[in-house]
Amino acid sequence: MAASDQAYMARALELARKGIYSTHPNPRVGCVIVRDGQVVGEGWHVRAGEPHAEVHALRQAGELARGATAYVTLEPCSHHGRTPPCADALVAAGVGRVVAAMQDPNPQVAGRGLKRLADAGIAVESGVLEAEARALNAGFIKRMEQGLPFVRVKLAMSLDGRTAMASGESQWITGPAARSAVQRLRAQASVVLTGADTVLTDAARLTVRADELGLDPELTALAISRPPLRVLVDGGLRVPLSAPFFQSGPALVATASDSSPDAYAGHELLALPGANGHVDLRKLLQELASRGVNEVLVEAGPRLAGAFAQAGLVDEYQIFIAAKFLGSSARPLLDWPLARMAEAQELTIVEMRAVGDDWRVIAIPRATP
Repeated sequence: MAASDQAYMARALELARKGIYSTHPNPRVGCVIVRDGQVVGEGWHVRAGEPHAEVHALRQAGELARGATAYVTLEPCSHHGRTPPCADALVAAGVGRVVAAMQDPNPQVAGRGLKRLADAGIAVESGVLEAEARALNAGFIKRMEQGLPFVRVKLAMSLDGRTAMASGESQWITGPAARSAVQRLRAQASVVLTGADTVLTDAARLTVRADELGLDPELTALAISRPPLRVLVDGGLRVPLSAPFFQSGPALVATASDSSPDAYAGHELLALPGANGHVDLRKLLQELASRGVNEVLVEAGPRLAGAFAQAGLVDEYQIFIAAKFLGSSARPLLDWPLARMAEAQELTIVEMRAVGDDWRVIAIPRATP
């Protein structure tokens, strides 16, 4: 793999990341077009229904695209969706070579885009910085390959592993910088999901607040232009419609009850009964994936977060740790009773860094043997 190929693909990935808040349900894609060692066109996919990254880059390159190399973070599409196939656009522009970071997991593409280019006499390569490209679109890839969204559980705790006082009081464990980071996690998610306990105890709204994002004006505008769907898991329909959560825009309520949807005018009621009067969380995730949901951010109390953990539905934990003790009577991080050390969930820590006065730990569950 040539160093120049890696460098140009790294730039394409940088462009793709600009769409982290706005491309849902599409993947985040960037494109760089290079001719004679010079970048002549750049582009990134902004939002669904608008031109893809390749089209933006080709428009910028114009006639200079002929004979050039196009670096794309995802295999160019070969099918007609909301926009025409990008593979056809690259062929029409006369590019001489296309380098893709990875093959598209979408069954409608899945190698057909690269084949279309090769059949037109264009040199094609794939696999340059593939790990980085897969990480950028982990939710899209999981939805296409497994029919489930990527589930990220956000938790905030004290240094002694507590999330709230015994009374339920939890505002605020962490400081402004950590809360800003959480706002960005919400903004990039397709769905922000919470439980009845959190909504009732904290009067939570789970909205994206522009003034707390800490982004430049362009990205802030993109982030608030596509607010995530807010999902409430409320098996027994305990949360009244007068709660602030329901006053902040339409929401989806997943319940185990067979109550009439008419009682939740302006909101969608989805009955997914599971065991013991609880919502079937796997079925809920499958339903969300069928609606094009790539990433779910779970912001919930110990019971619901623990339920996701016990069901093996968590792909990533983002744990914010405050330098304070809440004491032994405070609530634990997860409601997940384990009796033996052999039952412990092992995690791999992939990142740990300071966020203001707090620390953020990103960890992923290790697969059980």
